[in-house]
Parts: sequence; C-alpha cells; structure tokens
Amino acid sequence: MSKKAEDIMTKEVITIDDNALVSEAIQLMKDHNVHALIVKPRGYGIVTEADIAYKVIASDADPKSLTVGDIMTKSCITLKPGDSVEEVAQTFRNSRIHRAPVVEGDIKGVVSVSDVLKATVPEGGA
Repeated sequence: MSKKAEDIMTKEVITIDDNALVSEAIQLMKDHNVHALIVKPRGYGIVTEADIAYKVIASDADPKSLTVGDIMTKSCITLKPGDSVEEVAQTFRNSRIHRAPVVEGDIKGVVSVSDVLKATVPEGGA
C-alpha cells in the first residue's frame, strides 16, 4: 500500500496571525524548531525562513516594523490527506516549494520535502 500525505505529515501545526510582527514569527520558529508557520486567518498562507531572509533581512528591513501579512506567501498550495507521496513530490517539484499544509476542511498537518524523502528513501541511504 502506497503512503499518503496523511501518513507522513507533521500533525502539530504551528500557526501565527497575519497581524503579528515578523520578529514574533522568528521567535515562534525558534521556540518550536520549525522552518515555516501557517498564517491565519488568511485562508492558508505560509511564512518561511526564506521569506524572512529575502524580504526582511536582505532588504535591511526591521522585523519589528513589518507584519507577517506583509511578507507571507498568500494562497499557498495545499495538499489533501489522501494525496500519494508521489503526488506530493510532483507538486513540490512542479511548484518549486518545500512544504505545504494538508487540508481537509481545516488544516490537518504539514508535509515538507524532508518528510517525502524519509518516506521514499530507505533508512541507511539509497
């Protein structure tokens, strides 16, 4: 039986409000050791370390003066719990993304490229 998104996703989803400061997002990522946060209440937005690096740090902006809503990726790509790992990998490849929320009614989890690799590469290497 082929693995599905729901089998490999991280079930604990860390969220942040779109009105929160970028500095708060940085602290939340650090506290939970995650690389991205799902943004609420704007549907399914996402803010990643890359957003912070490219849109804040590289432009020398102040993370205490920008909100998450200012830099987040709006309308991020979502997955369904029943999507096969192969479909997830294809979505990541085609969209050039590294993670996406798994949604069925509401957010069920998050799948990352690392989750796909763990599910497809045998332990100990290829």
